[in-house]
Amino acid sequence: MKKRLAAFLCSAALLMTPCVPAAALAASAVRLNPKKPQTLMIWHYYNGIQQQVFNQLTLAFNEGVGAEAGVIVEAHSQGNVNDLTERLLASANREPGAEEMPDLFAAYADTAYQLDQMGLVADLAPYLTQEEIGAYVEAYVREGELGQPGTLKVFPIAKSTELLLLNETDWQPFAEATGASKSLLSTWEGITQLSRMFYEWTDAQTPSLPYDGKAFFGRDAFANYMLIGSLQLGVELFRVEDGRLILQVDDAVMRRLWDNYCVPFVNGWFAAYGRFRSDDVKTGRLSALVGSTSGALYFPDKVTRDDGTTYPIVCEAYPLPNFEGTEPYAVQQGAGMVVTRGTPEQEYAATLFLRWFTQPEQNISFAIHSGYLPVTKGANNCAALNLEIDRQGMPAILKDIMRIGVSTTSGYRLYTNSAFRNGYEARQVVETSMRAAAETAVSQRDALVSGGTSRAAAIALLTGDEAFRSWLATFKAELAAVTR
Repeated sequence: MKKRLAAFLCSAALLMTPCVPAAALAASAVRLNPKKPQTLMIWHYYNGIQQQVFNQLTLAFNEGVGAEAGVIVEAHSQGNVNDLTERLLASANREPGAEEMPDLFAAYADTAYQLDQMGLVADLAPYLTQEEIGAYVEAYVREGELGQPGTLKVFPIAKSTELLLLNETDWQPFAEATGASKSLLSTWEGITQLSRMFYEWTDAQTPSLPYDGKAFFGRDAFANYMLIGSLQLGVELFRVEDGRLILQVDDAVMRRLWDNYCVPFVNGWFAAYGRFRSDDVKTGRLSALVGSTSGALYFPDKVTRDDGTTYPIVCEAYPLPNFEGTEPYAVQQGAGMVVTRGTPEQEYAATLFLRWFTQPEQNISFAIHSGYLPVTKGANNCAALNLEIDRQGMPAILKDIMRIGVSTTSGYRLYTNSAFRNGYEARQVVETSMRAAAETAVSQRDALVSGGTSRAAAIALLTGDEAFRSWLATFKAELAAVTR
């Protein structure tokens, strides 16, 4: 460890000497004093093992590089990401009782953009050379520019994407009985087909109880389905030019999204019961889900039925499905670190910590304990990740999660929409609109059936052309209201 710290300190020392490339002249003018260290307050939303590992790494920095350079980092969790955002905005607006803005804070691009418009966000690009910036995955750097090329206002520290997780134990008897192929797991149309087959197969096991089949699939973060699905189908829903939003709601694209979520949901082939779909797999109500790599570690290793009986299951990980015949896109998500505008010494000290935290050794350690992906090109390496997973004695499924994550980073086009005014509110509409329509339609289906309508007729009424057009009009109106 001393040798590694010494090597990094040599690098840090070079940044503070006159022989610094022009791109980092601001850093060359800064002098930190170990006898009077810069103390930096960080607000984040990590909890559980993520918070524990983040604190351990912060302590290692303080005792090593930080002590030598003159930087002390104090990290504080603010609950979940919504709690953190509320406290940041309260601080920024100087609301009564609000704490002062921290020196660094975790934030998604929408929140960072809002605070940047208030003049509160530091640009870290002057403290880094082009070579240093070039070490990071390009898509992560672009997101941190907040639409201002050449700047770096959100420093990438850990990212995640989405993947498909399957209860392999429940899949085997289903596949043997029906001939279902895993090749169908690669497309949304295939997921819909498999889910119908699974429902009908389980329904047939109880001939005296019609329509009691089990749902096969569910997903977390519904907005990702809408945004990435629309993009896969050739239309960027939130197109941003010069900070101005151009809404692109394509009727044909929306219908394809509707047919591969709302229709199977109302039929009972898809479902959502608990807070997260991994909860539904744990209770045996679902057998497959799409979720984030950072949440994949919560996939259960056993099913606990309603009657209390249990059985062990094996999890398998697969790439995110795409629509048939489309270019593969996947979401790029995960908050970065934002530095509040301050003195050059504060901003440079924050940059020093962030650079250290995202070096492969530290970043890989954080990644494998949190399910996030490293942010540098060098650390996105399966061999290095697997070596650390083995060294730490982590679950074997983590290798598959990281393998899928790394391959998605290189083989898919990663996407996160550019920040714009009221972007958070617009995303909430995308998150809830179709999903709520599907859930409401299930209740309406049951009411119609109780009133004497056939189940097939009720579903056709609630998912057909008229129902789609009604939802689409509402969706467009809701988006227009929050983005005008």
